[in-house]
Amino acid sequence: MHSFTVLMSFLRDRARFLEEISQGIRLNDKVLSLLVCSSIFLAIYGAIIGSSNSWMQVIASAVKLPALYLVTIIICLPTLYLFGVFLGSRCNLKQYLALLLASTSVIGVMLFAFAPIVLFFRLSIKSYEFFKLMNVGLFAITGLMGINLFYKGIMLLDQHDGKSNSRTYILRGWLFLYGFVGSQMGWVLRPFFGDPDSKFQLFRQLESNFYLHIWEIISRAIGGG
Repeated sequence: MHSFTVLMSFLRDRARFLEEISQGIRLNDKVLSLLVCSSIFLAIYGAIIGSSNSWMQVIASAVKLPALYLVTIIICLPTLYLFGVFLGSRCNLKQYLALLLASTSVIGVMLFAFAPIVLFFRLSIKSYEFFKLMNVGLFAITGLMGINLFYKGIMLLDQHDGKSNSRTYILRGWLFLYGFVGSQMGWVLRPFFGDPDSKFQLFRQLESNFYLHIWEIISRAIGGG
């Protein structure tokens, strides 16, 4: 319950929460609480989108969706931190981690808010391609919300360094890298949905890439194929 209390405090007053991160206040508590809450909300959403296949896919997707965001953080965090150090930032690794988990928590909460709608469409439509495309759109929307919060948090940290604009271009480049790695990581860990007409697969053979696959889904949806 304490973790959810921290999360609700963050959601109700994000400016104060980000200010506390910039000042290094109770970082261990924030990191642990945000990690727990984001994992739970993402796991619930993963279970819903995995229900299009089987109970095994439900469990697999409930594990893989939180893993997708956390592994992406692990891969991209060292680059963010070391570039920050090189450019004169005084922020420590834990502050960056807290900001990334805060943005992931926003994504998890927003996906959880969409969960009843997604479940409704899951039960009321038969088009697997439409269901996938709808969820990709929701992932994109919630991802932008999380990135926007992270960007504001980094700008606040930079203000405390007295360099509010000096690392803007580097940060934007890193955010692009973060989104690129996250989308490709999702492709590596697929399936999250599981074709209802196919047998359960924990992972699929690597082929093509995420962006070509989305283009194929859109083409099939438009063409009705």
